[in-house]
Amino acid sequence: MRNRWLPSSLAVASLAALGAWHLSDRADGMRETARAPASVPVAVPAARVLPTEASEPGPPPSPDAPALTAATRIIVGGGSFPQSTEVSLEQDVLLAKRVMGPQLRVLFAGGARAAAVRELAATRPVARAPLLSRLGDVFAPRPGRGSRYRRPALPRAGRATEDGVRSLLGDALSLRGEPLWLHVATHGEQGPTARDNHVGLWAGGLLHVDALARLHDRAPRPLRVVIASCYSGGFAELAFVGADEQLGASPAPRCGLFAGTWDRQTSGCDPNPDRRRQEGYSLHFLHALRGEDRAGQALAAGALDLDADGRLSLLEAHTRARIASMSIDVPTTTSERLLRSVQRTGGEADTQLLPEERAVLKALGELLGIEAVASARDRLGVLERRLADLDAAVIAAEEASHQAYLRLAAALLERWPVLDDPYHPEFAATFARDAEVIARVLDRSAEARAFDAAQRVLEASDDRYWDLRVDEALLSRYLRSHETLGLATALGARGGDDWDAYQRLLTCERWVPALRGAVEGGLDGLE
Repeated sequence: MRNRWLPSSLAVASLAALGAWHLSDRADGMRETARAPASVPVAVPAARVLPTEASEPGPPPSPDAPALTAATRIIVGGGSFPQSTEVSLEQDVLLAKRVMGPQLRVLFAGGARAAAVRELAATRPVARAPLLSRLGDVFAPRPGRGSRYRRPALPRAGRATEDGVRSLLGDALSLRGEPLWLHVATHGEQGPTARDNHVGLWAGGLLHVDALARLHDRAPRPLRVVIASCYSGGFAELAFVGADEQLGASPAPRCGLFAGTWDRQTSGCDPNPDRRRQEGYSLHFLHALRGEDRAGQALAAGALDLDADGRLSLLEAHTRARIASMSIDVPTTTSERLLRSVQRTGGEADTQLLPEERAVLKALGELLGIEAVASARDRLGVLERRLADLDAAVIAAEEASHQAYLRLAAALLERWPVLDDPYHPEFAATFARDAEVIARVLDRSAEARAFDAAQRVLEASDDRYWDLRVDEALLSRYLRSHETLGLATALGARGGDDWDAYQRLLTCERWVPALRGAVEGGLDGLE
């Protein structure tokens, strides 16, 4: 779940070898706060350790894959290493634990003992950062430098390694019984095709779309998958046999709901623990299952129970995330993926056919002031042109920043050749002897002033770009919903096996789980 800036198409290969890596590392560091609504203060709250849950006593297990034979709910979360295990991922996993009910197993990052959760430091220094940190920001910028690390508030969590996840899923899928619910809150990456997408696991492990399909094809216990990561819509290929569209609709009893389409980044990974600044899919989806808004306040039943059956389904919670999240996300499902495979042209949309799409069109239409679909398409076209212009501006600012970095690096290294390598045997002596002079170069040199100015321009350009991306996502959700309704109407008129397969996926996605807490899969306690 990349939560900030995706490096653009700037061809760094043609730049000088010195610092050619610097640009992508700097860009990673800029991804910290992209999803925060502009109206929310940016102050970082005091760091704290989240309370553990009394329901999880005892020492943490040491193996990657503890005994899981009774699991009906599985949560996999965290990043590949501590730097990518932002606190919001832990918060989403803790929320999922409160929602998902009994017979639950959790695999999170390096497990209960690993100090893997990254959280922004309690305060930001007012004075200049120490000289060593300033050199690090020049030669080796990284997002974790302003963070602290701690163990997760998950005292029984196992390690989310590739072997552990595969073993866990294999054991759980081999059993008969009620559907297995898999919730994944990790980072994702895009492959050359949708079925090549994958989520990242601890220590560099991966779970690919086709690997999950093969696991389930061998032991087809009913499976419900919810994945909140970038490019998670690649897992919508689970709609097909072997996650291969050419093989047709899968008869296996599985379906999935995802934070974004296969080719889009999503929000949801933030080292700032202030939930008011977060807009991730899991935050909206899981609270909706509890009958709540993102802040935990009860919602009127009509805002969630879209088919008026007195219960809350996975698809209804997913629909709430599509409506309420002010983020770059464009969520999708397995049924949407199958529909676009078997029905290429739409008909006159029957707004009564899919209550979920009707709710999205109504809510987003009112929010965006859309009176006609044609006007929404026109607005999206204007936004896309503005985004293209801003992307070009970001690329130009990125190039200017990199060139300014090269000039500053040269000014430093021509006097102190080991200054970019704190592991060099001469670094410590050089730094101790000339620290005062080095600081003067960073404070007063023309190269340093030019570098700082270029960084500010780049960050401002990037912020404008991502603000527009949120507007573009909301319009895209509206138009995608209209397209889905038109395609479903046309497919329903045609009928046949394709329609039956589509209905099976919808039924699967409308599954109503038994939940822990007040709602218990129904509407008790809702206004």
